[in-house]
Amino acid sequence: MTLEDRVALVTQVRHFVGLAAARELAAQGAQVACHDTTFIEAPAREAFAAENPGLQAVAEQDPEALARAVAERLGDVDILVNNDAFPAIRAPVEEAKPEDFRAALEALAVAPLALTGAVVPAMKARRRGKILFVTSAAPLRGLANYAMYAAARGAANALVTSLARELAPHNVHVNAVAPNYVESPTYFPPALLADAEKRAKMERNIPLGRLGQPEEVAQVIAFLASDGGNFVTGHVLPVAGGWA
Repeated sequence: MTLEDRVALVTQVRHFVGLAAARELAAQGAQVACHDTTFIEAPAREAFAAENPGLQAVAEQDPEALARAVAERLGDVDILVNNDAFPAIRAPVEEAKPEDFRAALEALAVAPLALTGAVVPAMKARRRGKILFVTSAAPLRGLANYAMYAAARGAANALVTSLARELAPHNVHVNAVAPNYVESPTYFPPALLADAEKRAKMERNIPLGRLGQPEEVAQVIAFLASDGGNFVTGHVLPVAGGWA
């Protein structure tokens, strides 16, 4: 599996499985542009570059501007990893706030759709492209008291299945990698994981009996981004230790 001569863009690289995905894609030979809201400030971009040789930090926030910036620096995007993250707000339905739900939908469905739309024209023109949404296994089973989060993630999963059908005639593949119980500070803070009792309780929910690692999700992303995934599109793949 190799990604040489491919340009990848990974969003929210400081969150969820973003950094692991970026490093894995680079290890497979891709040129990788990394986006994060903190990169607006030059010191943050410089610090990231120093910590991650070979990864490019891009700061543009507008989707069209971001796609252009990557194209000017590295070339048109061949692989887009929509690594979206948003707090999983716990709220019984009678306490769920519409503004929280709208914010979750904006972050987890509207924003990645806009960025996807910005990179697709060049993919269509070249008849080549891989689009990966990092979503969640939560909507595949449902989570009591987390309906807003699960529904927003479910919207992203639905985008994947529809976009895959739309873009398949152009040889553009669209898939979702849907983790749960992955050891990432975005959703499982170190203090939580350090609590032996709480960790053991979580692990009892996972058929494989352990939390996953971001690198394990990244390897799945890299496979789907490679030629090995050329006959896979419209798939929502749980990476959740058997939970879903």
